[in-house]
Amino acid sequence: MAFELPDLPYAHDALASKGMSAETLEFHHDLHHNAYVTNGNKAIEGTEWADKSMEEIIVGTYDASAVAQNGIFNNISQLWNHNQFWEMMGPDSSAMPGELEKAITESFGSVDEFKSQFSAAGAGQFGSGWCWLVKDADGGLKVTKTENGVNPLCFGQTALLGCDVWEHSYYIDFRNKRPVYLTNFLDNLVNWENVASRL
Repeated sequence: MAFELPDLPYAHDALASKGMSAETLEFHHDLHHNAYVTNGNKAIEGTEWADKSMEEIIVGTYDASAVAQNGIFNNISQLWNHNQFWEMMGPDSSAMPGELEKAITESFGSVDEFKSQFSAAGAGQFGSGWCWLVKDADGGLKVTKTENGVNPLCFGQTALLGCDVWEHSYYIDFRNKRPVYLTNFLDNLVNWENVASRL
């Protein structure tokens, strides 16, 4: 069962007025994301993982004791991460649904405090990686960050919101200003209804 590159849920230029240019999406989706699909399919071909779901492969190949993960994990995990990332953003203004706002306020004290912690996690991730809003097994929400392609599935958590802080996600539009990219992501790009649907 070969994985395929999903279409973007909006046009390449749909986020341009909100700070993510068509050029970024052309590079990020059409080239980077597609490379994870191509390389991931090659890596699992003929292995025990060939007919497994992305989630099964990620959990099954993640090595908590290793600094560098294996090629199957790296590509399939990044494929999954990007599939979620595009869905977590949108071109239309999205108010935060009440249930999500309530859950965030209960866990962080306020929406502003959540945003502050999320931005700090993304800005503080050394090198490449992601920052996340996750739901733990106990139902509580917290902000985390992961290196490279590691994601919340590896820790039994539900990913509610993730932001890609690899340079290819922001360098065309924001150069080296990762904190500005993160603020713009939270204020202008997030589809909060999609985030709430993951609770």
